[in-house]
Amino acid sequence: MGDEERGAAAAAPLLLPASLSAASYHHEAGCPGCAQDRRKESCGGRIPYRELFFVGLTTLASSLPITCLFPFMYFMVRDFHVAKTEEDIGSYAGFLASSYMIGRAFSAIFWGIVADRVGRKPVIVFSILSVVIFNTMFGLSTEYWMAIATRLVLGSLNGLLAPIKAYAIEVCQAEHHALGLSVVNTAWGFGLVIGPALGGYLAQPAEKYPQTFSKESVFGRFPYFLPCVAVSLLAAIVLICCIWMPETIHKHKIPEKDIQIVKALPSEQAYLDSPRKKSLLQNWPWMSTMVSYCFFGLHDTAYSEILSLWAVSDRKYGGLSFSSEDIGGVLAVAGASLLVYQIIIYHWVHKFLGPVISARVSSALSILIVSTYPFMTHLSGAKLSFALYSAAMMRSVVAITASTGISLLQNHAVRQDQRGTANGISTTAMSFFKAVAPIGAGYLFSWAQKHQDSTFFPGDQMVFLVLNLVQLLGLMFTFEPFLVLPTVGEECS
Repeated sequence: MGDEERGAAAAAPLLLPASLSAASYHHEAGCPGCAQDRRKESCGGRIPYRELFFVGLTTLASSLPITCLFPFMYFMVRDFHVAKTEEDIGSYAGFLASSYMIGRAFSAIFWGIVADRVGRKPVIVFSILSVVIFNTMFGLSTEYWMAIATRLVLGSLNGLLAPIKAYAIEVCQAEHHALGLSVVNTAWGFGLVIGPALGGYLAQPAEKYPQTFSKESVFGRFPYFLPCVAVSLLAAIVLICCIWMPETIHKHKIPEKDIQIVKALPSEQAYLDSPRKKSLLQNWPWMSTMVSYCFFGLHDTAYSEILSLWAVSDRKYGGLSFSSEDIGGVLAVAGASLLVYQIIIYHWVHKFLGPVISARVSSALSILIVSTYPFMTHLSGAKLSFALYSAAMMRSVVAITASTGISLLQNHAVRQDQRGTANGISTTAMSFFKAVAPIGAGYLFSWAQKHQDSTFFPGDQMVFLVLNLVQLLGLMFTFEPFLVLPTVGEECS
């Protein structure tokens, strides 16, 4: 079996092989992980729709606050009166957008370790609760420092991403692992698109919907509170639903005889079911996925911010002069296409290409798509709408394909009792890159507006060129010798 075929295989990262009968290995009474294993054995290979529903719902609620502010961030910073000139707004907006990722970068490893030791469910519940509280407080911000502080705390306390990826693997049998991670990435990507749509349509309601919201009401005095409280209300509903969410972590040590059963399997099955190395820092297949994972995260965050800032900026700066509602509509349609793609098409992409090839192809396509954005300023009316909507939809699809493939490789390279920590470490690394992305994108966008009249690569073209260079670096690290795929001999030693 070749490297890429092994990468595409639906590996079973549980310590106990799903292929063995229930009588052939040990179950502990009262252990939630063993109870989940028994549920999987009794399902007869069926997709665990109930558990994946919880995965999608909690992931969506956690992701909405991240980019909900993007459509109104420019106007919010302007209303804080911290920027001396219009061209400086992008810089301040970059710091505001990055504060969430900075907080998450410092806490993700901690939440991953807690998820491995205490359980997935407590961390998931606490993360959703933090969204309810601190996203509401962000909407009530009246000063720039208050907005920064609430986003920083929210990022620190929302530790859902690491355990939810582990959870999505653990509730599925081997043949459905790709679907489990696809649900996480779909819901996350969908939230990152629906969030801006909510921000675009619900921000400044007293100005957009004066017949419903008066300027003297709470939504008139706090023009950015409505989209934030809408997200918090959804998170509160999800928090209640978490009562019925089963735990998956094992609360006991795996008996040595069960590990010997795994080692006695034929070579290909042993690759799928063997316990991984104890030290994550010595697990080169897992380590090698980190760089491309971080570059893809950097690109996605920078793209989201630049797209919003570029679309609402004036045409004299190379923008489209869109309103927050316009860009919100674009992102909403992109999110809808993403959902359709993951439900209907992605399964076949994964089946025929595998995670490695699909990540490479989608990364290359992303570069081509992003290259078209600066030329859209020459369009207007229906032509502009068609071009922008088409590009946004295709870009969402290829981005989620690449991130799902890399996430699948990461989670297959580690054992269950390390998976929360491993996802926490990768989330921390990615969060640092995502924290740098809005700051760098903000400065780059401000610089571009001041150099729009340059003869060689006008400002708007330079912005998208830099975005493509970042994506190109991520693409490079999906090839050997940068990417290391596990071998049977290495895993079974």
